[in-house]
Order: sequence, then C-alpha cells, then structure tokens
Amino acid sequence: MARVFLGSALQRFTGGVEEVDVQAATVRALIAELDRRFPGVGDQLRSGIAVAIDGEIIADATYEPLPEDAEVHFLPAIGGG
Repeated sequence: MARVFLGSALQRFTGGVEEVDVQAATVRALIAELDRRFPGVGDQLRSGIAVAIDGEIIADATYEPLPEDAEVHFLPAIGGG
C-alpha cells in the first residue's frame, strides 16, 4: 500500500483530500486508481508531472514499480531557461 500525498494543485480534483492510501504495483496503476477515485486527476498527473517515490524524483515514472509502504509525491514540472 502506497501513501500518496496530493499537493494543493491536485486538491481541486480531490475535494481537499491531501493524502490517500492506494494499493498499486506501478505508478501507472496508482494513477489509474487515483483517477477512479477522483475523476479528472489522472489527466493532470499524466501531463508533465514528476514523481517522487520515497524521496527519489523520477521524471518518467509511468512503469516504475512501487515498493510496499512507499511514499509518493507528485511534483509539477518546473520550466527553466
């Protein structure tokens, strides 16, 4: 079971929910479950969002496995120049 932390940008989809526990084997499955619970959040998470799993930031984490008891944070992409 992963503990997912939802930042303020995502809370408009979750009705203010900041944290949820989700059973998922990969980040892709995690996003699908979040979208099932909070319709619309999946599209937001699939577009330019990095993922931090247990403190390690992974830019393209779609198929990244989730360890048991992982902490997952979704981070908005930051433009640079």
